[in-house]
Amino acid sequence: FDVNLMLNCGNLAQVQHVVLILSGKGGVGKSTLTTELALALRHSGKKVGILDVDLCGPSIPRMLSVGKPEVHQCDLGWVPVYTDAQKSLALMSIGFLLEDPDEAVVWRGPKKTALIGQFVSDVAWGELDVLLVDTPPGTSDEHLAVLENLKKQHKVDGAILITTPQAVSTGDVRREITFCKKTGLRILGIVENMSGFVCPHCSECSNIFSKGGGEELAKLTGSVYLGSVPLDPLLTTSIEEGKDFIQTFPDSATFSAINSIAQTLLTSIQNP
Repeated sequence: FDVNLMLNCGNLAQVQHVVLILSGKGGVGKSTLTTELALALRHSGKKVGILDVDLCGPSIPRMLSVGKPEVHQCDLGWVPVYTDAQKSLALMSIGFLLEDPDEAVVWRGPKKTALIGQFVSDVAWGELDVLLVDTPPGTSDEHLAVLENLKKQHKVDGAILITTPQAVSTGDVRREITFCKKTGLRILGIVENMSGFVCPHCSECSNIFSKGGGEELAKLTGSVYLGSVPLDPLLTTSIEEGKDFIQTFPDSATFSAINSIAQTLLTSIQNP
């Protein structure tokens, strides 16, 4: 890549699009969907990066089965960890920097903010079509730090908001929508995760939780509804074992749902 260009314009100079993944609360599958969207985009021929700034719960390295590799530095900063020989999926996570994977990140705000600033400015991403930023739950100083540091170097295309169907989750996403409006962050759409349960025997989808909360929230707030993703034991197993679900089960309805969301996202950021 063009070293002079990156030295002059920062490490995001050759990144085409930046998308934040947000959720109002934890446990809604934000990191899972970040991982699966990245894999879907990679399978469609795109070069993708994931910046995992969920400092207290960096789970994406395990989901992509990259372990704890040593992070190297070059003249431009940290070199991201690549998950494949073609270097089509790059990852940077605090999980790579912790000596003990069970170590708790007990840091005050300023230290978190400083690390986020480093993550945004000091990773040598090279050429990427899309950089997905997996953020912590909520609307805290970490989110402001991510946005402020990104905007110094690059236009942020927008955010995808993840919810589950229940009212308690959609209520939290309402606050996330308010955060986006206050910070001028474009909402690319809402995804309803854990929308039904896929039976591992007959593949029938049953609504063990309520359904339609994400779609209703999108209508009420004038946001785009990107689609729903069910609870699927095959996806859960793939994530636990660090396998590529999309490659392993290309005919599943769950893959179809994830791929549809990925393609809608691409269309949205390429035609703002």
